[in-house]
Amino acid sequence: MTDDQRPIRRKRPTFTDQEALQFHAQGRPGKLEVVPTKPMATQRDLSLAYSPGVAVPVLAIAENPSLAFDYTTRSNMVAVISNGTAILGLGNLGALASKPVMEGKSVLFKRFADVDSIDLEVDTEDADAFINCVRYLGPSFGGINLEDIKAPECFIIEERLRELMDIPVFHDDQHGTAIIAAAGLINALHLTDRDMAKTKLVVNGAGAAGIACTELLKAMGFAPNNVILCDTKGVIYQGRTEGMNQWKSAHAAQTDARTLADALNGADAVFGLSAKGAFTDEMIRSMAPNPIIFAMANPDPEITPEEVARIRDDVIIATGRSDYPNQVNNVLGFPYIFRGALDVQATTINMEMKIAAAQALAELAREDVPDEVAAAYQGSRPRFGREYIIPVPFDPRLIHTIPMAVARAAMDTGVARRPIVDMRSYKAQLSARRDPVAGTLNRIFERVRKFPKRVVFAEGEEEQVIRAALSFVNQGLGKAILVGREDRIQETATQAGIELEGREGIEIHNARLSQRNATYAQFLYERLQRKGYLFRDCQRMINQDRNHFAASMVALGDADAMVTGATRNYSTALADVRHVIDAKPGHRVIGVSLCLARGRTVLVADTAIHEMPSAQELAEIAIESAGVARRLGYEPRVALLSFSTFGHPKAERAEKIQEAVEILDDMRVDFEYDGEMSADVALNRDVMAQYPFSRLKGPANVLVMPAFHSASISTKMLQELGGAMVLGPLVVGLDKPVQIVSLGATDSDIVNMAALAAYNIGG
Repeated sequence: MTDDQRPIRRKRPTFTDQEALQFHAQGRPGKLEVVPTKPMATQRDLSLAYSPGVAVPVLAIAENPSLAFDYTTRSNMVAVISNGTAILGLGNLGALASKPVMEGKSVLFKRFADVDSIDLEVDTEDADAFINCVRYLGPSFGGINLEDIKAPECFIIEERLRELMDIPVFHDDQHGTAIIAAAGLINALHLTDRDMAKTKLVVNGAGAAGIACTELLKAMGFAPNNVILCDTKGVIYQGRTEGMNQWKSAHAAQTDARTLADALNGADAVFGLSAKGAFTDEMIRSMAPNPIIFAMANPDPEITPEEVARIRDDVIIATGRSDYPNQVNNVLGFPYIFRGALDVQATTINMEMKIAAAQALAELAREDVPDEVAAAYQGSRPRFGREYIIPVPFDPRLIHTIPMAVARAAMDTGVARRPIVDMRSYKAQLSARRDPVAGTLNRIFERVRKFPKRVVFAEGEEEQVIRAALSFVNQGLGKAILVGREDRIQETATQAGIELEGREGIEIHNARLSQRNATYAQFLYERLQRKGYLFRDCQRMINQDRNHFAASMVALGDADAMVTGATRNYSTALADVRHVIDAKPGHRVIGVSLCLARGRTVLVADTAIHEMPSAQELAEIAIESAGVARRLGYEPRVALLSFSTFGHPKAERAEKIQEAVEILDDMRVDFEYDGEMSADVALNRDVMAQYPFSRLKGPANVLVMPAFHSASISTKMLQELGGAMVLGPLVVGLDKPVQIVSLGATDSDIVNMAALAAYNIGG
């Protein structure tokens, strides 16, 4: 095994209990809200939405029930339902305690596959009562996702509801894990040149996931007696009576093995769905050459990649954790499986649809990864192999690959009520659904975790900055350097209930007492002595101003990046930084805001620096912002905006935008651009079609504004009125990575900007 094939240990991202509680409590409690999809501004709108207009679809559905998919949310609505008897790894804590988990599941449906979802907690442990509650909810939903229900009741509930309901009923704890694990196993068998029909597999854990894995793999081609299922009492063999039930008995094997150790002796592969420490060194040594180990217990696997690496070097290993390669993560499955099932109005999710999802995932891992995924692996594009047998959750191709496979299988097996005729068009529709938040920020955070940095938090005495620094470290993004007085920082942390004493990864630097302040002062004096500054001015700036001190740390290599701005106006903070750090040679310093809204990412420039840019400056702003788009993994399509479009109406101010386009023509830049055009032309494909001569091949993802004021006003309005998430303005074009948050930024805002600084989004 080569060095790049060996399991990589990564620092596990963590967070404090207080951070988790604050996340769920801040602002509107919980993680979901209901937002209307139709206008509700006028009396006519209300009349159409409710009485009397609502009577029309009511009568239509009464006459033809299938029209509910056309006139209501049913076509895109899934219920996430639990009774809380098996919450994550926490056990039976009841229906109410399961609500945060079910809300979280609903959020994942929306973020990854644009499936609307609502959580329902049913307060009963009686299987029949649960079934009778859920069965009558069918008209409200297009699918039912069962979650965190203990075995064996989960088998009874799912089987009975599938019989009673004409919509998909899917217990993700069973089938989601089985599908993702099966996809990884397909590829592991391929890499080790094994035949599925002859492979000997042990499944340790006979709960919901273990039984589902066993059933799925047998349906895919594993020989029944080559799959040995084990529980806490040992091997489930034919003739065993202790601790048995009908689901275990269905998978009892003809074997002389009686213990897990017996079963693993000579086994080709093992699935762990049990508990930490279940696999011993001796068990792993006894397995066949090139063994395949899926240690999927959470939060701690049956055996870790580090432990396996000390035992033997010919192993392919997967776990359920994100800090190791080959994560078996259910988010790769359930959002996209339901997406495909909903889009064909499937009556069920059958075995063929599950197999199709597993095969599609396996095939996707073998393809070359797109730039958006490669961006997360700075300088190291992941390739199919022992450490990449399962796609990563932020792969943008998942949204069209898995649903298409599921939809095809549904149509092929006759369970699709509304077959898709044009699959090419369907693929385009799926790609348009992808939530950029699930990709853009995840890619950035993942890359920073892979290449952690030392980031200076200049306003280290502020509570939200301390919280952000702690979160930055806990998420495995790097080291945090707080600038401020030690006693004041400790006092603020103590009052906020934050424990900093002895915290690994956090440093405190007092500018006045630093051994480096003389060096920083001399460095600053050499920069500013011909701009009216005396040495004592520079010394005072270093000793007393956190921004000058922090920027000097970055400029002289004592830190990798810097974040500031929580207590100071943006322009003031930027002016402080510019005293210390120049523009990158050949670049222009600009402000770019990253707007994430309605399933798309748009960059807006310049939102911070150039008040009334000239034509030359507009061209250079376009080039800088296109570079940001590429660093985020997007192919830039740049629109230079105006209130006019291609000369109409004629206006003097629009002439400089036309001139900027001509400048870009002369510069022969390597990205799409055009202008002048209004925002609706730039962003709306249908409106753009009225101008067939436009150079843009699709809606713009980079908007260059004609002036600072229009850029700043539009992004802030979009954030407040349009519900968009706006990051920035991001500082672009400096020679060193620095980001400035908005005045009064929250700790999560600061963490995001610190990660962007560490990522060096600014160039």
